[in-house]
Amino acid sequence: MALFWLSDEAWVAIEPHLPKNQPGARRVDDRRVISGIIHMLKCGGRWADCPPEYGPSTTVYNRWNRWSRRGIWTCILAALTEEGWIAETGQIDSSYIKAHRSAGGAKGGRGPMPLAFRVAAGQRRSTRSSMFLGDHSASS
Repeated sequence: MALFWLSDEAWVAIEPHLPKNQPGARRVDDRRVISGIIHMLKCGGRWADCPPEYGPSTTVYNRWNRWSRRGIWTCILAALTEEGWIAETGQIDSSYIKAHRSAGGAKGGRGPMPLAFRVAAGQRRSTRSSMFLGDHSASS
């Protein structure tokens, strides 16, 4: 997959909304790290596999994680939406939904599920036999 880099136009829109004057060590190049975050979110790979062009993978992951917990990404998204840079709604398809391999009920998983209409209507799959119901009147 090709590397993703924020365009000049996108950076001009995002940059004013980034947190300023934060305590701690001086932040590395925000544009490079944010491009790395977007790249990793688009490709769906492990953070540890982040291409080195974006900087250390721990830096990319830590920025994503810390800003997520502090709600910074939500604020940036809201500001960009308000300014008309992006649409207020988004769409996601099933290719972004991941499930554990056993979620489908593999070996030893869930048994067969009854059909919903049968359960709702109380219909039985087969008729009852008087032999199994303890009805002894037929043999007398």
